[in-house]
Amino acid sequence: MGDIFLKEMKPTLGNSLITVTKVRITPDLSIARIYVSIFPIGDGVGKEQVFEAIQANTADLRRRLGHREGKQLRIIPQLEFFIDDSLDYIEHIESLLKQ
Repeated sequence: MGDIFLKEMKPTLGNSLITVTKVRITPDLSIARIYVSIFPIGDGVGKEQVFEAIQANTADLRRRLGHREGKQLRIIPQLEFFIDDSLDYIEHIESLLKQ
């Protein structure tokens, strides 16, 4: 998914830096919950707008994943995206500890 964000979704998502931090897949491999960290770069686009664009293009992302991994997987899972805010949480805890 990270490679798809980096190379193929640049025109759709702009210059934002999108990192896949964690992927959780259900035991039956039908749903993949993908946690992303978004760092917007320029263009006046915020994290929320980039995340909305990711969610709006979920079907396209699944299709692209299917083209890449279709021969290795029996089914291509449904994709669910979540913002990973663990880095923000860590920064908050560090600032509290410094006080």
